[in-house]
Amino acid sequence: MKKELAKFEDWPFRVPNWKKVGEKIDALTDQFIHAEDEKSALKAFKAMSRYMEKVEDQLTHISVLFTLDTRNPKYVKANAEMDENSPVIAAKNLRFAKALLESPHRPFLEKKLGSFLFTMYEYSLKGFDERIVEDSVEENRLTSEYGSTIAHAEVPFRGEVYNLPQMGKFMVDQDRETRKEASEAYYAYLSTIREKLEDIYDRLVHVRDRMAKKLGYKNYVELAYIKMNRFDYTPEEVASYRESIHDYVTPLAEKLFRAQARRIGVRDMRVYDLNVQFPDGNPLPRGTTEDKVESAKVMYKALSPETDHYFNFMVDHHLLFLDAKPGKQSGGYMTYFPVEKTPIIFSNFNGTSGDVDVLTHEFGHSFQAYLAGDIKIPEYRMPTMESCEIDSMSMEFFAEPYMDLFFDEPVKYRYLHLADSISFLPYGVTVDEFQHWVYENPEATKEERNAKWHELELKYTPWKVKAYEGCPYMMEGGRWLTQSHIFNSPFYYIDYTLAQVIAFQFFNLDRKDHEKAWKKYLRLCKMGGKYPFRTLLKKAGLKDPFVEGTLKRTIQPLKKVLKDYGI
Repeated sequence: MKKELAKFEDWPFRVPNWKKVGEKIDALTDQFIHAEDEKSALKAFKAMSRYMEKVEDQLTHISVLFTLDTRNPKYVKANAEMDENSPVIAAKNLRFAKALLESPHRPFLEKKLGSFLFTMYEYSLKGFDERIVEDSVEENRLTSEYGSTIAHAEVPFRGEVYNLPQMGKFMVDQDRETRKEASEAYYAYLSTIREKLEDIYDRLVHVRDRMAKKLGYKNYVELAYIKMNRFDYTPEEVASYRESIHDYVTPLAEKLFRAQARRIGVRDMRVYDLNVQFPDGNPLPRGTTEDKVESAKVMYKALSPETDHYFNFMVDHHLLFLDAKPGKQSGGYMTYFPVEKTPIIFSNFNGTSGDVDVLTHEFGHSFQAYLAGDIKIPEYRMPTMESCEIDSMSMEFFAEPYMDLFFDEPVKYRYLHLADSISFLPYGVTVDEFQHWVYENPEATKEERNAKWHELELKYTPWKVKAYEGCPYMMEGGRWLTQSHIFNSPFYYIDYTLAQVIAFQFFNLDRKDHEKAWKKYLRLCKMGGKYPFRTLLKKAGLKDPFVEGTLKRTIQPLKKVLKDYGI
């Protein structure tokens, strides 16, 4: 770790000279192609890796600053330039990828770099080439337009104006009338931008379908699996896994819903009741953002020396961007700066228990990046998406014993977290099946897409659909329009559900043997992305969610935990 790292606000803001970046990539590719011997080829590969890390740092900095303030003209301009030029740079990199795969020194390079790296490069060639550069520029522009549209939301409520994340606190308020009023304001606003969001998505679907067909694929589903680096499982296996969720988890989630309705004393649940678990309201974390950060410091000091060190490092260098603000994009994420070897955490605190979820979930991502930061080959530092989410979701459970630092009634939070984690699985596969259908039927109308979403909700979460009565926006299948992953990261959602099943495995083991569970978690994080998903699980001693029986055996112990809470 670089001790001299400046605080984030002091990092220099640089927009790449795109022409010079392209010329440098060409020059480094030529250097690799003309390497006279094995060692020269390896040296050229390392030079390209170092240079691309510098470029990635600058692009990541632009992206972070834009998401922090989508109204700043300087950041808007830089982000637009990045949207336009990054596909061109990606096309430049294809020449290097081809040279690597075709190199006469490949046997030596595979021995030094590992054969999995070459599989990654093969996938990169399958997922992109010069024919789709213009389409990729359009895709980037549309996803930025979606993000800005959501970020610029202004919801009038009780004499004030709020963005979408800020409305969250009112929508889980103890007072049902407040929830109802907030919900009506929230969905009334979404109705005003619904047509725009549907139009953005329609254009995204068509541009992605066009890209897939230009590359010779039947549809975007095939291309998406390549782009997501799904090396070792297929759409058919995912479909079977979704049915397992339907068979084993949907009934349990519905049982939890019925218990929730009894607990809060509401016979006819409505959309504004769905996220409230207790008659006196959901547990809310104590204090300000600063108070929560101080509590997290205590928690991570108690958890391990490694978490203690790294969380304090992030705080000291101002790498946490936590509060919801006007013009800030919604959602939460972690992103990594390879030159500085450090991540940042982005979120939108709104005074709910979700604030604590971010301090555990996104820190889990950051912690993995920190532990794998010294892996020399950049492509091996970060695992594939579903593996990344194991690190974050498991950290949520490792943090549970310390919830008394944040809540007056920590038991309620623990129950809420577990119940929500279980109930998330049917929703997660709803998103996934919806996306498969959309891209298998790219000419479907907006009305047909909404109807399909409604149909899938009836399949996986029918109790929610009944609660939508009285809310036209939700009854007409509009829920998916605020799920940013559907727009920005297509097919990145089943990953959460797969990771959740693994996180439950860590939770079950942690309750029996914390030391063993923590060592296994550290081992997983330190491996980074050296292996594809299913191989990584095997090497970490974890059970494969795609294997028949794994889901059922993982879920069964959770039922006892729920009963033990006595709630």
